[in-house]
Amino acid sequence: MANEQTRFDVPDSWGLAGKVAVVTGGGAAGDGIGNGRASAILLARAGTRVVVVDRDVALAKRTVEMIEAGGGEALAFQADVTRASDCAAMVEAALDRFGRLDFLDNNVGIGSRGSVVDETEESWRRLMTVNVDSMFLTAKHAIPAMRRAGGGAIVNLSSISALRPRGLTAYSVSKGAVIALTRAMAVDHGPEGIRVNCVAPGPVYTPMVYQRGMSPASRDRRRKASALGIEGTGWDIGHAVRFLLSDFARYITGHTLVVDGGTSLSAPERDAGGSGG
Repeated sequence: MANEQTRFDVPDSWGLAGKVAVVTGGGAAGDGIGNGRASAILLARAGTRVVVVDRDVALAKRTVEMIEAGGGEALAFQADVTRASDCAAMVEAALDRFGRLDFLDNNVGIGSRGSVVDETEESWRRLMTVNVDSMFLTAKHAIPAMRRAGGGAIVNLSSISALRPRGLTAYSVSKGAVIALTRAMAVDHGPEGIRVNCVAPGPVYTPMVYQRGMSPASRDRRRKASALGIEGTGWDIGHAVRFLLSDFARYITGHTLVVDGGTSLSAPERDAGGSGG
């Protein structure tokens, strides 16, 4: 019986030290903490070397500065992850600088409001390109490098809107597709030692949210909508991502981890003044 019980001691680094991660959407305005920036910083604190990818390289560079200030190692890389050539170059940059690739954290996404009647064809296609095609393309180019490293892990960012539609039809569809893509890739690449999971954030308060403008009243309503009555931040998402990439999650794949303070359990219909999730 003792031989059947495999001891699995995870070090303080969570098994992340010495590994290499690509984090897309890793920038954020100013010193704000978005989902991608939080993940990049937390991974670096655990000893992972991080390629911080953003369409605005200045934002990625600020994340790198924050990582380096904490003693971590990172590289800023400019890419539009809706382009296959940029995704290929992103992976090559990781290999050239760090020699391997173990993790991919997909954060890039945009929002939209309204029903199928309200949505324009152009907006629909743009949403699917940014929210779904980008994750297909990054994974397509990252997975072969992970195979060569002996395995790896991917986390894709979805949303509770995929699980509880609430007046954001195109966005909900795109984020539902992310969950389906995650589950399919988990089956496809599990035999190669590559785990693929999903985080579904609720309405967290990040630079992407407050740059659009939100009244104190709207922000307070969002906070009260969660079962816990507290406000989520990018750090909450970053901690979930780091867990799913770590050795603590070695037996988890194809899973969608909801990080929303219970909002999807208790929240009323979406507040027109809110954002996120």
